[in-house]
Amino acid sequence: MKKIYHLSTCSTCQRIIRELDLHNKGFEFQDIKTNKITPEQIDMMAEKSGSYDALFSRRAMKYKSMGLAEKQLSESDIRNLILDEYTFLKRPVIQIDDQQFVGNSKKVIEQAASALA
Repeated sequence: MKKIYHLSTCSTCQRIIRELDLHNKGFEFQDIKTNKITPEQIDMMAEKSGSYDALFSRRAMKYKSMGLAEKQLSESDIRNLILDEYTFLKRPVIQIDDQQFVGNSKKVIEQAASALA
């Protein structure tokens, strides 16, 4: 399975999709704003990543505005936040068969590119 969870309005996600040429590599695209992540999808992503925390973006604007930095968030809290608000998912999430790549750091994108090669 080749799938990417992204935001179509995110310039970083779009740049990564172009750089990795995902439109020409048989990927399924899920825009997480218009097609929300399901509980089954987030559970599967967390299983592959080792935790919900690994999928959680602390860079989201709502993270600060909701005062989440001052709170101790459990894995259950993080799961629910991601399900309730798409901006809390660290993007993009790229799945290539049994491998998963989360986020947009240079290292992560290089690993995804190697997996595609």
